[in-house]
This record gives sequence, C-alpha cells and structure tokens, in this order.
Amino acid sequence: MRIENSFIPVRGVGAKTERRLWEQGVTHWDEFEPSLVGEKTGERIEAFIHEARGRLDDGDAPYFAQAFPSGERWRLYENFRDDACFFDIETTGLNHDRNHVTTVSLHRGGETETLVRGDDLTEESLREAFADAPLLVSFNGIQFDVPFLEACFDVDLDRPHLDLMYPCKKLGLTGGLKNIEREVGIGRDEPGVTGRDAVRLWREYERHGDDDALDTLVRYNREDTVNLETLSDHVADGLHRDAFDGIET
Repeated sequence: MRIENSFIPVRGVGAKTERRLWEQGVTHWDEFEPSLVGEKTGERIEAFIHEARGRLDDGDAPYFAQAFPSGERWRLYENFRDDACFFDIETTGLNHDRNHVTTVSLHRGGETETLVRGDDLTEESLREAFADAPLLVSFNGIQFDVPFLEACFDVDLDRPHLDLMYPCKKLGLTGGLKNIEREVGIGRDEPGVTGRDAVRLWREYERHGDDDALDTLVRYNREDTVNLETLSDHVADGLHRDAFDGIET
C-alpha cells in the first residue's frame, strides 16, 4: 500500500467510499475520475490529489501523517521506508524520571549504529541521528522510547512515527516484540536474551567493567532494531492484502 493508493485523507471519504473506488478499479490517484463520486466529493478528491502530488515530490512526510487517520498512517511506510529510521532503546528501568537510557540503536539505509551511555550517547549525537529522518519506526516507541529519550535528553522527536505495536494488533499480532517475531518467523542470534537481561547486562558492565556483557547488550539492542525493518515489511504487506482483499491491483 502506497500513499498514491489512498483517498481516505479526503474529508467526506471514509473506508466504505475508498473501498468502493477500489472496487471500481480506481486503486491509484491516476485512475480517479470525479464522475465516480458526488460533485463536492469529487472536487475535494481532485484538490487533495493535486496538493498531495507536490507534497510527495517534496518528501513532506508530516503533511501525510496529519492527513491520514491515525489508524491508517502505516500507509506512509512504503513511500518513506528507504530513509526511515528504525530505532530501539535499552534502559536501567521503566521510569524515565528515575532511570537512564543505556543504549540506543538506529537502523537506516541498511546501516546500523548503537550509541552507548558514557561514550557516544549524547544529545548532540541523538539530534544528528534523528535530524532528517522522514519517518520513525519503533515498537511501543510512542509510549516508551520517545518519552524516555525526550526526558533524558534535550531532543524533540515530534515527527511522523510508525509504532508497529498498533498495526500489528490490526493483524491479530499481540504481545511483546519477541512474541510477535516468533509468530511471524523472524529469527534471532540472541534468542534467550530478554529486556530484564538487558538491565542486568548493563549493571555488569557498569559495576564490573564487563566488556562481554556490554557486547551482548549491544548485539541484543541492535537485533531489536534491525528486526523492526523485517517486521515492518511483514505488517505493511499483510495490511495491504487485507485492505485489497478481493480487489485486483
């Protein structure tokens, strides 16, 4: 599913109207004819398409994040996936007022980097890593990762964000990230490490200088992050199939 397949951002166009257009063979903006809907709706759709083409050419992800209903923002993924920033953090606990971020891994354009507390995890490095990302991708990042980063560092992550926890639920995939990975067949090199272990590994490194513990923590955090891209592809494909079920595209 791409943004160009979508009509639902238009005022007065709900899921039923959009699907009716798809069933009539209008699965892309290029195929739209105003005569297929009422006069006013047709004018609004044409106006949207005209503006949206320019916004898409400019890579204006915030425009589309605002235009789409929250439950349909997963449709931005295909258009912005190549430069999306997949990210995940590890912390010393669950309370961002008392606990610290220990590692942040970011995966973008096929490259992965991990920032470590006490080394290169700084406000400046975080700002640089997130600065020009058109789309953030996380799992439960809206409720956990973003508030932690914004509380612990002077960074603003108010930008288009695909939190996979919610579109996963649309596909009946529930529970934590590791459970969902197993359900869809995503493997891990560190299958036995958990979030609780991540806290223990950091303590072993911090208190005893255990470099092996840090290496394991970093590998675990990086794997969380890289797997987000695989999961995003799976989710986007699944929701596309569901949306166009019975429709030729």
